[in-house]
Amino acid sequence: MDDRVEQLLDPGSWRPAERQPVGGDPLGFVDSRPYPQRLDDARRRSGRPDAVCYGFGQVDGHDVVLAVMDFSFLGGSMGSAVGEAIVRAAEDARSSRTPLVLVVASGGARMQEGALSLMQMAKTAQAMRRLHEDGVLSVAILTDPTFGGVTASFATLADVLIGEQGAHIGFAGPRVIANATRERLPEGFQTAEYLLGAGLLDRVESRRELRSLLGRVLDLAGGRPTACLGHPDVVVGDPAAVDTGESAAETLQLARDVRRPTTLDYVGRICDDWLELHGDRLGDDDPAIVGGLASIAGHRIVLLGHQKGHDTAERVARNFGMAGPAGYRKALRLMRLAERLGLPVVTLVDTQGAAPGIDAERYGQSWAIAECIAGMARLETPVLSVVIGEGGSGGALALATANQVFALSNACYSVISPESCSTILYGDPSHGPRMAEALRLTAPEQLRLGIVDGVVPEPDGGTQSDPATAAARLKDAILGGLARMAPLSAAQLRDQRHNRFRALGVVDD
Repeated sequence: MDDRVEQLLDPGSWRPAERQPVGGDPLGFVDSRPYPQRLDDARRRSGRPDAVCYGFGQVDGHDVVLAVMDFSFLGGSMGSAVGEAIVRAAEDARSSRTPLVLVVASGGARMQEGALSLMQMAKTAQAMRRLHEDGVLSVAILTDPTFGGVTASFATLADVLIGEQGAHIGFAGPRVIANATRERLPEGFQTAEYLLGAGLLDRVESRRELRSLLGRVLDLAGGRPTACLGHPDVVVGDPAAVDTGESAAETLQLARDVRRPTTLDYVGRICDDWLELHGDRLGDDDPAIVGGLASIAGHRIVLLGHQKGHDTAERVARNFGMAGPAGYRKALRLMRLAERLGLPVVTLVDTQGAAPGIDAERYGQSWAIAECIAGMARLETPVLSVVIGEGGSGGALALATANQVFALSNACYSVISPESCSTILYGDPSHGPRMAEALRLTAPEQLRLGIVDGVVPEPDGGTQSDPATAAARLKDAILGGLARMAPLSAAQLRDQRHNRFRALGVVDD
């Protein structure tokens, strides 16, 4: 435990809480030895009252409340004292609005305290939920091992979940699962790396890099945003001024060009720092949508976007930017994290549409998109979206239900791809160019229709011809848009977003 504190905190900053909880023997439990004897032995060996110690310190100058578990103390099991220490740490974090950091190592609940140990799951879970409700950041570092009631309560309820490299994490242990199922467990089952791929962790990091990662999380998520100093006039509101003279079909080809900068390309050019977070916390991490904490000119945001890639291998791996249900659930999870932390949301839209397929339908593609749109519509934080390439169907709108929606001048936005429109109406895709014109999908046309609020001019030849200039203009557009929203209250942001979309459409009364 002492090693963990020294490894994570700034030298000399650790101050243990004056009153660490001390547990008792509520059941008079005896197995081969009385429970009090086991407690006394564990306390003598560790020099601590129980399996967790909490207190206060700093990470890269950021104040934190830190609770560290000790697996050597009765397997890090959670009894009344452990539950009380975690709750006190959470309450101290909440009252002082200081980020809570948990370092978790546990075999589960403490059997010697019976159902009272079980109740600590509810006790600690509600303490974590109150932190969420009050917008206080929480980070859990899950170490080897983390199992049982601890995993099924406070340990996995933090805003950001970091698995230590090689750590084993789960509810039931692997032996229990193997004996119950009589099945061979997958390679790497229940390791942090396995769970990252399953969308259950945000990051996996080696022990020596944990402090650096934690410092970045605290800086990006816990820091207050600075004033935006962008150039609002980079966004053009006159359709004629951004009419490129290209046909709709030609513009669409520019929007689909594989050389065109992607979300991650722009991240590398416009962000001071970017920390990608992974997973929908429900079993998957869709690489077609990327998202995480970011800083642009010192302004902290949550940035999300479709990611197509450039070469064939990456485009296939990311399903050409066409996300499945897990992608939209991940996006909504990160948007809600932004809302809790008081950070603006910025999204970059570039997809032909949501992923079709059996698995997408089986896991609720329509439900996931609907929840993302509805959830985004009600966020109490500024939301800015930019169509950077192709904005296709509900798969695009799920990341573009924003207060302000911009488009790059060669971007396209449409209810359906022209080829699919042609196939439905004519039985084959050959009428795609004509349908592109009919759908009026170019940025100037979308501006005329009120679908987008402004257009960001691209360099001659498109963003692919001069990515640096394109990125600089995108950065200015984002900062300018956020500056315009900064004076608005949470209620005004929700109302403005509602009214924006409420007004769209043409009807004859």
